[in-house]
Amino acid sequence: MTKKTDLLALQTAQGGGGTNPETGVTQAVDRAAAGAELIGRARSLAEAHYGGSHLSSGESTLAHAGAIAQIIESLRLDHAAVVTGWLFSLRTCIPQHIERVREQFGDEVATLLENVDRLHNLRLVTRGVSTLEEKDELQEQVEVLRKMLLAMVDDIRAVLVRLSSRTQTLRYFMSGNMDKARPYALETMHVYAPLANRLGVWQLKWELEDLSFRILEPDTYKRIAGLLDERRDERERFIASTIAAVQRELTDAGIVAELSGRPKHIYSIYNKMRSKGREFDELYDLRGLRVMVDDVKDCYTALGVIHNLWTPIPKEFDDYISRPKPNDYRSLHTAVIGPDGRALEVQIRTHEMHRQAELGVAAHWRYKEGGNRPASPSEQRIAWLRQVLAWRDEYVDAAQWREQARQAAVDDTVYVLTPQGRVLDLPRGATPVDFAYHVHTDLGHRCRGAKVDGTMVPLDYKLENGQRVDIIAAKTGGPSADWLNPNLGYLASGRARNKVRQWFNAVELRETAANGRALLERELRREGRTGANLDALAVKLGHAKADELFVALGRDEVGTNILRTAIREGGAHTGASAHSNAHSPSQPHAVAPPRPPARPSAPRAGNRGVLVSGAEGVMVQFAKCCRPAPPDAIAGFVTRGRGVSVHRMDCRSLAALTRDEPERAVVVTWAEQGSGGVYAVDVHVRASDRQGLLRDISEVFSRERINVIGVNTLSRNGMAMMDFTVEVSGVPALKRALELVREVSGVQQAGRRV
Repeated sequence: MTKKTDLLALQTAQGGGGTNPETGVTQAVDRAAAGAELIGRARSLAEAHYGGSHLSSGESTLAHAGAIAQIIESLRLDHAAVVTGWLFSLRTCIPQHIERVREQFGDEVATLLENVDRLHNLRLVTRGVSTLEEKDELQEQVEVLRKMLLAMVDDIRAVLVRLSSRTQTLRYFMSGNMDKARPYALETMHVYAPLANRLGVWQLKWELEDLSFRILEPDTYKRIAGLLDERRDERERFIASTIAAVQRELTDAGIVAELSGRPKHIYSIYNKMRSKGREFDELYDLRGLRVMVDDVKDCYTALGVIHNLWTPIPKEFDDYISRPKPNDYRSLHTAVIGPDGRALEVQIRTHEMHRQAELGVAAHWRYKEGGNRPASPSEQRIAWLRQVLAWRDEYVDAAQWREQARQAAVDDTVYVLTPQGRVLDLPRGATPVDFAYHVHTDLGHRCRGAKVDGTMVPLDYKLENGQRVDIIAAKTGGPSADWLNPNLGYLASGRARNKVRQWFNAVELRETAANGRALLERELRREGRTGANLDALAVKLGHAKADELFVALGRDEVGTNILRTAIREGGAHTGASAHSNAHSPSQPHAVAPPRPPARPSAPRAGNRGVLVSGAEGVMVQFAKCCRPAPPDAIAGFVTRGRGVSVHRMDCRSLAALTRDEPERAVVVTWAEQGSGGVYAVDVHVRASDRQGLLRDISEVFSRERINVIGVNTLSRNGMAMMDFTVEVSGVPALKRALELVREVSGVQQAGRRV
């Protein structure tokens, strides 16, 4: 223990700097005695219930619990963590074990044991992730799973208990019980060892890696271990003599420094051999030295001393002090040809840099794992948890420490499982609908229900960490418009909201194109050009292809007058005539058959149906917002590029337009009322939903010789809301039809849409 730690321990024992030392020591002794008594009771409870039971690995449950407690004590955690280690498997022995533990050991131990149980329940998921074959998918799942393990608990000590348990399991396998070892080693290498690395628990991280490597690659492990053993004494003598030589030179230069050799672990040596493609003897850092000084100036002075003492190796120098890594890691790295021509790796840093590298955001795990990206919020949170772990002994108030640890575990992400065990990360507050869209867009569109952990839940249910979600989907269909209502809480993910909006936009576009196509086909029939080349007509009207023309017509961007003119001027040729003209060598002067006379078209928008005051030949079109029909009172508004738009006098859109630009308002009147023209009108019907309702209403329009050109229906809570777009000769004809619609069984309301 360092002097600083001794001082902190004394201050803690004394309850702060201002209390009576004897009282503080007495309180510390009392707490230690109470903790020992608590641990003793936990051990007795474990011995009474574990008996001769064994874990799935084959190890004795009681022996495993005792080993966990020893590892936790070596990490200098508190009594509650040690007690939890003894009770880790109580769930298999005692019904309602959490309540029993709460009664005998208090809320802190009970809550901590709940967290440990939660992590244990994920074992099938963590073990299954190692079976993934795709490297990218494996890395993605492992990363999400590591975050999930942290998010699943309110207390970081639960993760440490789990890491201690896994360490003991691998130790047990090393004692000669290797039959079941490989799946555990794969899981450890992918999940638990990196997690220990991220939490800075180095003694567990290195042991987990080396034990797993020994199980997975026994021959390679033995070869590297043999090479290290052959040269251990030699290497230790080399480091000792090197430290003495560097210490003399630094002292002569007036630098106070702390020097130490860097321990080497078999798996880290193997990793470097593999990543750099080098043999054992070619590694520079088999012999490592760390120099820690008081300030930055001394770092560069020490570097100069070492480079003056030995020859530096080219391209093996990195200055992470003047150019810190994105994670704020700072240190000088160099490699030199040391005594007897042997390579030596040296790290030089200040004591503050060392503490930052060990505990802060610039923790050693960032660059060991090859990450050069800036720390994400979740990574900063993990780094904070590491500092909480290191500061544990400096907190006098344990409740304050637990509260800060709980707040640090809060994340903006929730981690849930697919039925196949894949882990998905979603924004906190996510629902089954968010989950469905994350799995696949089509599954989101067809989502109609969900089961969470086997229980049916509503679609606005808020998912929690670790839950398994199964989506119930229809064979066909699309999303509900309610999902976009933020007040209903169906979606928390911006990605899912965008998918729903895209679906509705696509539906609206298809409906618009269908309406435009229907309009075009009616005009072609009236002009006797049903075999027209639609793509040619589209080009004549300034569109690349027919589909674009359909959309423009549906949006009322192309006036009916312009369309009819293009058709009459021969902008669309029939496929048959074009073919005939191209293949008639024996009839060079073949004459096309005479075009049948065009049928007289009924007055429509812009075709003498409306007179514009003070102008002739002006393009006129009816506004879709109010769809006027004679004898409605009407008014006109001059648009930009689309002629005069005709509105009903009581149209709200017209009022807004003329309020902003009154100079564009013009007077318009009906030209030939009663001349047999047809006008599109919107009708709204509200009725009790039943089978055959739509058919009965459609039959009324058919009997009245009213053409239905658009229908949109919505049924909710037994009520049907129907919107029809119909073509009528005028308002009187529409009124007669609506009176008959109101007589249809179940219809409560039928009227013209305002």
